[in-house]
Amino acid sequence: MKIATFNINGIKARIEALPAWLEIAKPDVAMLQEIKSVDEGFPSEIFEDMGYRVETHGQKSFNGVAILSRLPLEDVTRGLAGDDTDEQARYIEATVIGKTAVRLCCLYLPNGNPVPGPKYDYKLAWMDRLHARAKELLVQEIPFVMAGDYNIIEQDTDAAKPELWREDALALPTSRAAYRKIAALGLTNALRAKHPEAGLYSFWDYQAGAWQKNNGILIDHLLLSPQAADLLIDAGIDKNTRAGDKPSDHVPVWAQLDA
Repeated sequence: MKIATFNINGIKARIEALPAWLEIAKPDVAMLQEIKSVDEGFPSEIFEDMGYRVETHGQKSFNGVAILSRLPLEDVTRGLAGDDTDEQARYIEATVIGKTAVRLCCLYLPNGNPVPGPKYDYKLAWMDRLHARAKELLVQEIPFVMAGDYNIIEQDTDAAKPELWREDALALPTSRAAYRKIAALGLTNALRAKHPEAGLYSFWDYQAGAWQKNNGILIDHLLLSPQAADLLIDAGIDKNTRAGDKPSDHVPVWAQLDA
């Protein structure tokens, strides 16, 4: 089972690039972030014609997450528990049925800038809620994957120029600590389990020639429960999608499971 996470930065802008990548990469599951569309506005038929089931949790113009799956999906839930006042569409869960059932948690973690301020407070509170959800799932002792745009540069080697991010919400010590608190529950970063080397990035800004200079950061992650980590075969980054026509500023990150 090949599971990918991809912040597409707008389905309308990626209406050609996303199907093209799916055709080449052929993931069994694609967890998407920043679809920037209400549910009824998402062009599901394009992906259904490619053999994907489509589940979305969207909102107008901002945020929005989706799961595309070639395999059956069950028990779809939308929204991250813990704050009934949160109206931002950043989280969707479903169980994918392969050789093994795997719980999919697709997330778009808040950016948090500017710091300090309410947006950063929201980021940290959201991460506390994600931590609580991970604990709940771990008690069930099932394979699960928490994948998406975490908006976290976990360590300096995850940035080409770490000095530029010292005061940014993506790399502050408190942000990194909140991420590591989640990982410390016993979750495995799929990419890092297979590729611990520096210089791997999943995001390049559109500005200042970041792509051409390889001035990137790694902020898209797949965290695996112990049961899912036991099934891990391989992981990687589809870097070349950033060089395509009308690309997202993110690229897909994927993991292959024996599931």
